[in-house]
Amino acid sequence: MIKKKEEMQNVEIEHMRDGDGIIYQQRILGESDMAKHARLFANMRIRKGCSIGPHDHVNETEYYYILSGEGIVTEADGEKTVKAGDVVITGGGASHAIRNEKDEDLVFIAIIILD
Repeated sequence: MIKKKEEMQNVEIEHMRDGDGIIYQQRILGESDMAKHARLFANMRIRKGCSIGPHDHVNETEYYYILSGEGIVTEADGEKTVKAGDVVITGGGASHAIRNEKDEDLVFIAIIILD
């Protein structure tokens, strides 16, 4: 199967997980395109001052692969800066949030794999 860029759904999500502003999400694959072991494969764009609020990952693991920009990830042990090439891994019931405080958009691939 090949899925063309023009077939991918682009959505704007306001206050994602009670975060600030609008998150731009390009759904690379929809749930019906993925095997029963995944529920998200998307390109995410967060503009300055926007965020995805804190949320848990129970019975699943979420991966953020940072493509460009710089963000602040909040986890149980505090805040960490992430930038291009970094990977954020959250699972096992853990919680995380991410925000952009810089002028450049924060762009990353988000994948959620079910345990």
